[in-house]
Amino acid sequence: MGLLDKAKQAAEQAVTKTKEGVEDVQTKRELSQAYTDLGKSTYELIGSGEISNPRLDAAAAKIKALTEKLAAAGGSTTSDDSYDSSQPPAMPV
Repeated sequence: MGLLDKAKQAAEQAVTKTKEGVEDVQTKRELSQAYTDLGKSTYELIGSGEISNPRLDAAAAKIKALTEKLAAAGGSTTSDDSYDSSQPPAMPV
């Protein structure tokens, strides 16, 4: 196998590893989004009284307090559909 063939093979392996890495990142992002969606649904069900569990009470209370804090400060919450969690967070300026 010549030097050019070895370089080509190494490049192909690098491309394959990069594609696998991108797929892993995408899968992790999708998993994170699924957890976020589940959490939002759970919070809504707690708020409507459809579910109740002592393990969820502290987290629901924290979300409620933070949402109220944002509302009092004139900020928006992320409970509406305009928030796209598939995008990276904004960088502070």
